[in-house]
Amino acid sequence: TLQWETLGKQFVEYEQVAPFLTPEDQQRRLLDFLPLFLKAWEQSAGVIVFPNVQLLASEVSKLLTKEIKRNLNGKPAEEARLALEQLLQQKGEAGDGHMLLKSVYLLSQTDLRTMWNIIGSGLPAALMQCLYLFFTVPLKKTGDDGETSEDDAQTQEMLVEIMLNIYKEEQGVEELLAADKLQSLIIATASLWDQCSHLWKVPTGRVLRTISKAQTKSSVVYLQAVDCIKIAVQNLFNLADTLPACDVCEAASIVLCFVKDSYPVSSALLSEFENNDGYQLLLKVLLRCEGLQQNEGDPYLDEILDMLTCLTTCGKTELKVSGNIVHPQLPHFDFEQMRSSGMTVKNLQAFQVLQSTFQRSNDQHLCGRILAAIGTIWAWDRVNFFLLEWTLQPINQFTDIIHFKPHPVQVQFFRLVESIVLDLSYVPHEILKKVQYLIKENIVPFCTLTALQCLLSMTQKDLLFSDIFRDSGLLGLLLALLRKEAKILRKSAGTHLPDLKEGTEKELNAVMLKMVAALTARSVRNTVVLKDYGMVPYIKIFLDDECYRSATLSILEQLSVINYEEYMSIIIGALCSSTQGELHLKLDLLKSLLRILESPKSHSAFRTCSGFNGLLSLLSDMEGGLQDPPSGQWTAVGQNCILQLVFYTLQGITAALHLDPVNSNFFQRNGLFEKMAEDLGSLGCFWTQGERQIPVSLEKKRTFAEFLDAAFCFSEPLPVWLKNCIWILNFLDHMVKGTLHQESYFKERQPDMGEESRDDQEGSQAQVEHPVAFKRPGNKLPASAYALWGNPEEKWEMRDCTIVHPGAVCVMVRLLPKLYKEEHAQLSQEIQCALVDHIQSLVKSEKSRQVMCESGLLSTVITSCQDAFCNDSHPLHLPLTRVFEKLASQAIEPDVLR
Repeated sequence: TLQWETLGKQFVEYEQVAPFLTPEDQQRRLLDFLPLFLKAWEQSAGVIVFPNVQLLASEVSKLLTKEIKRNLNGKPAEEARLALEQLLQQKGEAGDGHMLLKSVYLLSQTDLRTMWNIIGSGLPAALMQCLYLFFTVPLKKTGDDGETSEDDAQTQEMLVEIMLNIYKEEQGVEELLAADKLQSLIIATASLWDQCSHLWKVPTGRVLRTISKAQTKSSVVYLQAVDCIKIAVQNLFNLADTLPACDVCEAASIVLCFVKDSYPVSSALLSEFENNDGYQLLLKVLLRCEGLQQNEGDPYLDEILDMLTCLTTCGKTELKVSGNIVHPQLPHFDFEQMRSSGMTVKNLQAFQVLQSTFQRSNDQHLCGRILAAIGTIWAWDRVNFFLLEWTLQPINQFTDIIHFKPHPVQVQFFRLVESIVLDLSYVPHEILKKVQYLIKENIVPFCTLTALQCLLSMTQKDLLFSDIFRDSGLLGLLLALLRKEAKILRKSAGTHLPDLKEGTEKELNAVMLKMVAALTARSVRNTVVLKDYGMVPYIKIFLDDECYRSATLSILEQLSVINYEEYMSIIIGALCSSTQGELHLKLDLLKSLLRILESPKSHSAFRTCSGFNGLLSLLSDMEGGLQDPPSGQWTAVGQNCILQLVFYTLQGITAALHLDPVNSNFFQRNGLFEKMAEDLGSLGCFWTQGERQIPVSLEKKRTFAEFLDAAFCFSEPLPVWLKNCIWILNFLDHMVKGTLHQESYFKERQPDMGEESRDDQEGSQAQVEHPVAFKRPGNKLPASAYALWGNPEEKWEMRDCTIVHPGAVCVMVRLLPKLYKEEHAQLSQEIQCALVDHIQSLVKSEKSRQVMCESGLLSTVITSCQDAFCNDSHPLHLPLTRVFEKLASQAIEPDVLR
């Protein structure tokens, strides 16, 4: 602070004596003062605390202006440039010019009032003369071909920053017009770009863009009076054929800046640009950019496209168009109520440059940027889509040629088409007809695929498209194509298809199926069309391939709406004909079946199509699958996958029995509960030996809930066979209560498009989601897991459960003696006792006992446990006797007494 105060006093003294000094003495006193000023600035971390800073800025700027003019006066261009360079660069003790430049540089960054003093010194015009010489007169030395010293770079940076700070102010632009060099520099960029100083190209562009943004009426009149834009455009036409594309872009972007930025002030430069074939120049420049390497010239190409996009809204009058809205349209579309934001297209000439460039170019970056520009114009005002499409028809015309474009451009184009529906809520019928024709011709499979994905997205948005695409013939076209493909698949069953079938073409088939699924979803009429086409036998062929399966099942599920029997026949038939290794196929079929069984109307069809026997046959096919250790074909299959299949099979049976007395009676009358018990018992985790179990004394006795807790949470290690048994008993427990079909134990698999069908791989390679119970220790179970069997702290024995399916209790009792392994005799008897106690809790209520007795299944239960009833020393004798003592309070059938 003291140093700045001292400097302030010294400058006051300078002010007081200056009027009495000769100009030379004034200059010397000021030059003697500046080193002290710069030193104080350096020592105060760049902070200037100087009371007379405006006056200092004025004095220093005037002196710098005087020195520049003195060095330029009467000299040829090259000699003048060399003199300027020597003046401004640091040259030892004689560096007065550099000191002045640095001082002005620091003062130009203080405040606006100080900047006005600098502007009023005449410096703006002097600096423009300097820039013109530096740009147009390259010095013949190595430094100008790309290499520069640190001092040169510092000088250039300070000079450019001063100009940027001055010319961003309108007052600065007004002052520089006195030099008559602005139009010369603009024209020079358009005519001497290949001959100018390489080191000054970028700085000159920065300065001119800054001036462009601060244009005033005076500057526009000045440039118009000297035909600046006209001459620049003519010169650029000459350069466009000879210069590298990136250089043409850079030079053209500078000229276009003045045209675009001046429009809010005056339309004069835009008119001059248009009247001198400016748009033809831009088209020529843009087409020169084809094949540019990535990032080469990108900033300037992007700048031209951005400015051209802005110019589409520059016009004197609003476009007046009235299009013919083709119906049907989405319910919430109303063109008459569409309000304009004011950013509407008024300049079709500018847009035609974008349109023509896209039509004539196949360059990925260029075409992609043009599509992005069109999206931007739509986003400015929703009306713009209609203004353009009802006049120039860009999207309509682009559809005819899109298959010639690079793949990324095709993807971007169809996203743009999709946005017409998703963002504008408008159905472009004419465009959709052309897209449909593109799909029909299938000239480029990738383009066909992308187009179909676009239509699929629309169809999923609104049910209206189900009618539109049926009436347009798209549904019939897809069905014909799928029939052809299904015949090929049927003939090639078991043989390897060409690589093409594994790539785009296979993905195209998958999307066609998804499209048909979307068109038939919630549309009975479209489903009837599919059936009338005789497509059902062909659609089911696609079930075998995992990448087609989800959409195929969706189609078949929709078919069930009009014919449950046909759906059940297909699904049950596919389940029964599937091989033991096709576990994922079975799982997907069962999940589909569960979705349909949610409707009570489907239960009768399920029964008449042998659904119960079909599902039980799945259990039979898994004989030995849960054996520990696994053997035979099951060694390659994860046991979790088998357990998952058991779960969904039992879920399907439970769903078919739910609130359906006819099915329940059928299942019980035909001894299917006994068949279920037999099939579950043969899975490999239950004991199948005929020897009598040896009773042992139990050191501890856990409840069934505690065993469940152990199986779910690894509270203590249990043998694999026992975990599997507990899981199956848990399934049966929920089946007893009639809730198994509502439970969810397993995460959904999402097969990736293009991955090899896992039904054809070894089971060891199959990535199957584990049940929630098999999460690692320490992982908290999800809420849904506790919902399956309650909080582990809650005792099952305390629950008053109603028995819905007594046959499932019989299955549990039949499996009771099979909960045994000789090597785990004590653990086996412990779980047996726990299960008996749990069964006892199930029949605790009078209503549950009544259901059991009325089922007529008690004799079957007793027979299955006769060893325990006849042997007083058997550990299950007493608990089982208590169970039947409870049941004895109800009417007991004669067979039970015998």
